[in-house]
Amino acid sequence: MNKQKGFTLIELVVVIIILGILAVTAAPKFINLQSDARASTVDGVKAALQGANSLVYSKAAIAGKEKDAGASITIATGVNVTTDYGYLDSATSTAVVKTNLEKAMDMTFQALAAADTAVSTDDWGVFYSSDTKFIIVPNGKKTTDACRVDYTTASQDATSKVVTPAKVTAVTTDC
Repeated sequence: MNKQKGFTLIELVVVIIILGILAVTAAPKFINLQSDARASTVDGVKAALQGANSLVYSKAAIAGKEKDAGASITIATGVNVTTDYGYLDSATSTAVVKTNLEKAMDMTFQALAAADTAVSTDDWGVFYSSDTKFIIVPNGKKTTDACRVDYTTASQDATSKVVTPAKVTAVTTDC
């Protein structure tokens, strides 16, 4: 007798079922990659801002302006940024914050006009929130979304004269 070689119908069904189970368990991992990537880029911008702030503070300390509010620090030949107590400040407007960030971080930012309605159409948008805070958001996000970088400027206690360094926080729960 000739013995035929091949797979039985049952074996093929079992293989298809196993592939289906693998697809169901693996698909959510691949679907969520975009939000994971966006969260990672927000964390990357946070780290870049912290690094730039460290360099700006170093330049301010060398210039003896690390204890001054509203100081102008030269970070490269012909390139100045404004600082509060040696760290980048939030200045007085979104335009000034945008200029400071572009000089310090060598990135481009879109100036956002309104906190709750403006959506960043460039890679990164920036919004001046107050004299002590600004917000950076990735493309397609608003400043009220939980996918942003919050920056709180350095401050000095009026009584003790102790300086609290600038604080950079990444919010990535809704990326």
